Amino acid sequence: MAPQKTSYGEFLLNNRLIVLVALLTLTLAGTFGAKNLYFDNDYRSFFGETNPQLEAFEKLQRTYTKIDNVQFAIDPQSGKANSPKVLAAIEDLTDMSWQIPYSIRVDSLSNYQHTEVEGDDLIVRDLYFDAANMSADEQKLVDQISSTEPTLAGKIHDAQHRSTSVNVTIQLPGKNADEVAEVAVVAREIVAEIEAKHDVKIRTGGIIFFNNAFLEASMNDMASLIPAMYLVILAVSYILLRSLYATAMVLVIIVPSILVAMGIGGWMGVGLTPPSASAPTIITTLAVADSIHFLVTLMNRMRAGHNQRDSIIYSLKVNGKPIFLTSVTTALGFLSLNFSDSPPFHDLGNITAVGVIAAWIYAVTLLPILISFVTLKPKATIEKLDGVMGKLGVFIAARYKTVMTLSIAASLGLLALIPLNEINDDFLKYFDESIQFREDSEWIGQNLTGINQIQFDLSSGEPNGISSPDFIKKIAAFTDWAMNEEPVTHVQSISDTFKRLNRDLNGGDPAFYKIPESRELAAQYLLLYELSLPYGLDLNNQLDINKSSTQIVITIEDMTTNEVRAWLQRAEDFLANDLGINTYAVGPTVMFAYIAERNIKSMLSGTFFAVLLISGVILIALKNVRLGVISLVPNLLPAGLAFGLWGLLVGQVNMAVAVVAGMALGVVVDDSVHFLSKYQIARRDEKLSPKDAVIFAFTGVGTALLVTTIILAAGFFILAQSSFGLNSYMASLTAIALIMALIADLTLLPALLIALDKDTPSEAAEHAAHDGPETPAMQPTS
Repeated sequence: MAPQKTSYGEFLLNNRLIVLVALLTLTLAGTFGAKNLYFDNDYRSFFGETNPQLEAFEKLQRTYTKIDNVQFAIDPQSGKANSPKVLAAIEDLTDMSWQIPYSIRVDSLSNYQHTEVEGDDLIVRDLYFDAANMSADEQKLVDQISSTEPTLAGKIHDAQHRSTSVNVTIQLPGKNADEVAEVAVVAREIVAEIEAKHDVKIRTGGIIFFNNAFLEASMNDMASLIPAMYLVILAVSYILLRSLYATAMVLVIIVPSILVAMGIGGWMGVGLTPPSASAPTIITTLAVADSIHFLVTLMNRMRAGHNQRDSIIYSLKVNGKPIFLTSVTTALGFLSLNFSDSPPFHDLGNITAVGVIAAWIYAVTLLPILISFVTLKPKATIEKLDGVMGKLGVFIAARYKTVMTLSIAASLGLLALIPLNEINDDFLKYFDESIQFREDSEWIGQNLTGINQIQFDLSSGEPNGISSPDFIKKIAAFTDWAMNEEPVTHVQSISDTFKRLNRDLNGGDPAFYKIPESRELAAQYLLLYELSLPYGLDLNNQLDINKSSTQIVITIEDMTTNEVRAWLQRAEDFLANDLGINTYAVGPTVMFAYIAERNIKSMLSGTFFAVLLISGVILIALKNVRLGVISLVPNLLPAGLAFGLWGLLVGQVNMAVAVVAGMALGVVVDDSVHFLSKYQIARRDEKLSPKDAVIFAFTGVGTALLVTTIILAAGFFILAQSSFGLNSYMASLTAIALIMALIADLTLLPALLIALDKDTPSEAAEHAAHDGPETPAMQPTS
């Protein structure tokens, strides 16, 4: 007689100490990589190296001074922004701003280079100094220049004197990830000192604080969302299991899964951004599902009279395959995020995929071993829920045609709402009101200037061509056109400088506020002006080194990406059709305006491959083409239903929402895989009819599906409270998809199985000889 083959569960329990040592070794090796993790708070990280908008922006940054900046906006609180008190604060703030690390330029009202002519000399000087002792004439000059000079009005100073600002240009070396935080810390120290000394309020904005907001959002989420997720898991797990030890073991599985995932992320050189920093919350959510399935089956088996060791082995036997399948399919869904056009979503997908596989390993090794060390006493909670799910199964089986008809009708209705979704975004609203950057930026947008800068590189096509009157006229025409556009609050243009110089060098006569008549004269004016400028206030932010091209920087109000793209098209059409200049807008605003659309297009391929791979895995695992094809309906449908409901409730699809379809697909298949596995056991091993097999599956796995979906949906709804909008939108839509998947798996899937998985004639005759679907023999012991 051949020796009986040792099952995996028996092998595991017989060698549990050896396995524990191996697990500890692997866990430490993986976790050690966490030392390489760092926070990447550069907005450029959201764009791939081959992103055409990023490439164009980087090229422009190499030609002109970078636009990375810290913006200090004075909120007078009482009085006007041209009062001596505020002007004195600006004077001090301008001087102190040079202390900010990596600052290369400071622009403000106090150091604005005012031009005058004394005799034959062009005098270029600071607009004012010693504001506290300013004369009436000096105050009058400041009031006039600050509200009329194109370089200042609508950018540095508000024409109605509601606010004034100091703009600090920053050039980060890019040697380490702490540079942004370093600048932000010093800037805030300066703010605190100026506010205390001058009794004003200072709002902070600019690219540096935009980048720093990513770090703050990540830190806020990690500090608040992860603890909230653990509380939910503890509560739901204990209510279900009624065992403190079993509940604690669920957490024990989660912690090493997260540590290994983040450690592997460190080995891969991942920089944490708000999307990738949300991986621990998602892993926490997903890791629970494996443990719940194992523990529910274990306790059901013990309640049926079996001892704990046999129940552990049995639970591993019946759950081993579906837990492995769901882990693989979930990992594949998250790996599809590598098709995204935004690298932080690659990192989120890769880290989460590692975490999911780690959670599977711990669930089928560490969890059974730890459970084996104590004695569990199964409570009646699961039994009651199993009873409810069994009754639901009987109800669905008896009315499967009606259920199928209603499910199809409701699905078609929701799918018809998908066109209500619009690809649109607003990057300022990536941050909720709890992030200071958003509050300050919105105030600046309402009281000083727009928050979006768009850059245009206009080339004359020849060295020193910038002084050509014909070319300057084109620049001026574009400047005038832009200033007449409703969303535009300011235009930085060299044509305004030429006009001012021409006026001032002609005795200040307003009639000469126009473009110089000759190229030679314009070149002389420009040279004279440049030689008079102090250090840090040169024209490198407007002119290239050969004086062949100029950068026009247009500041616009906060708009959605659709509105930005429409305006960009108008601007580019005007340049091409009216001025004969073919150029494209660049800048962070432009990059964010196109990323959502690019992300959706790239994720279409990702989702398609995810569907193929996940469907292939399920077909191979089930070894039944009919069941595999039937499973496609409840697996593919939830994402579509979620987008339909999203179209009705929200209607806006941003770059984060674009990744949901592939990601959600990997998660929602979990329920159908577990249901189909139990259904297949009933059909193959128990020889039950489709109706009876459906009831068997409801009773055997319905409770676990309900509880895991509650935990998964709760986890993603908690992530939806993120202070970072991309995470919030992504999590909200995923949670909706999970709920839709549970409904589909408990209604449409069983109805389709009964309708399509027909008995052969011999099977039908055999089943007809049995009693009914509610005989004890048909009730699963798991």
